[in-house]
Amino acid sequence: MKIALLSYSTKPRGGVVHTLALAEALAALGEDVTVWTLGRGGDQGFFRPVHPAVRVRIVPFADGPEGETPGERILRSIARLRDAFDPAPYDIVHAQDCISANAVGRCIRTVHHIDHFTTPELAACHERAIVEPYAHVCVSSAVADELHDGWGLTATVIPNGVAYKRFATTDPAARARWRSRLGRYVLTVGGIEPRKGSLDLLEAYGLLRTDHSDVRLVIAGGETLFDYRGYRRRWEERAAELDVEPVVLGPVPDDELPSLVAAADAFAFPSRKEGFGLAAMEALAAGVPLVVRDLPVLREVFGRAACFADTPEELATGLGRALTIDAPTRQTAGRELAARHTWAQAADRHVALYRFLS
Repeated sequence: MKIALLSYSTKPRGGVVHTLALAEALAALGEDVTVWTLGRGGDQGFFRPVHPAVRVRIVPFADGPEGETPGERILRSIARLRDAFDPAPYDIVHAQDCISANAVGRCIRTVHHIDHFTTPELAACHERAIVEPYAHVCVSSAVADELHDGWGLTATVIPNGVAYKRFATTDPAARARWRSRLGRYVLTVGGIEPRKGSLDLLEAYGLLRTDHSDVRLVIAGGETLFDYRGYRRRWEERAAELDVEPVVLGPVPDDELPSLVAAADAFAFPSRKEGFGLAAMEALAAGVPLVVRDLPVLREVFGRAACFADTPEELATGLGRALTIDAPTRQTAGRELAARHTWAQAADRHVALYRFLS
């Protein structure tokens, strides 16, 4: 089959990581795969090299006028990708997000998680990206249930894979460099934004330091289409009030991320909305104790391999335990769980779905 997978960015957000890993696994099965995306800010390639068996088509996307709103930027993104993409050569057109689903028309859509927008144009785009595709994939049953309860749609559930060996077998020298730079640390990946529960994590860190004053909070990642400057200001003001200084790394080079994860003493994942939790699964592959928000989807995905918390107080308690008594038990359960999630298995299931739909 000739397959087009479409994403909205070249940056290392979860859906983009998923798209590239799935594309490479499909190509390994002998499928003819092309990944389409928008190259923002002059990007001419993805955040990491892509296997040469996968074709890559990056559509240039220029910066907008000063004062462009997120809604206007998303509508312009849709129009730019629509103008560039021709579905005719492909047997399967599979959109991985709201922007690409709006751009390409008839398609399969992976719904990673369900957003709730209040801006009219964004709400309309979100709605079209759910109701217009002819088939749907979800990476967890919890999100599939949301899709069915909200729209009466039935999705095929195909969980994410994880690059297990990449995170389980990191270079000791690379880990030591992170430890030398950061000391003992709790890590989170995903940036500072409302969906990631960043303010709750900050509050939890303030509490955690009472008994673990030597532990730092490290935040990696953060690429997004949305303007979270107001939220970031509130976060910085609260950090000053709590007299804490988290380390904000921003985007980390792809080849350095596994050792950063593996060197952490605990991994925090207090997201308020998730479809699977790929960054958290990567932490389990690295053998790092995991504390996550108590959401149905994360209960489904992580089970006994994670500690669950809802409030900042519970999060601080869970991280404190992860730093001490829980580490060996959770490392074993976590590695076993992560090892069962392979991209090869995910690709097999996608191919079966594509053939059924064809």
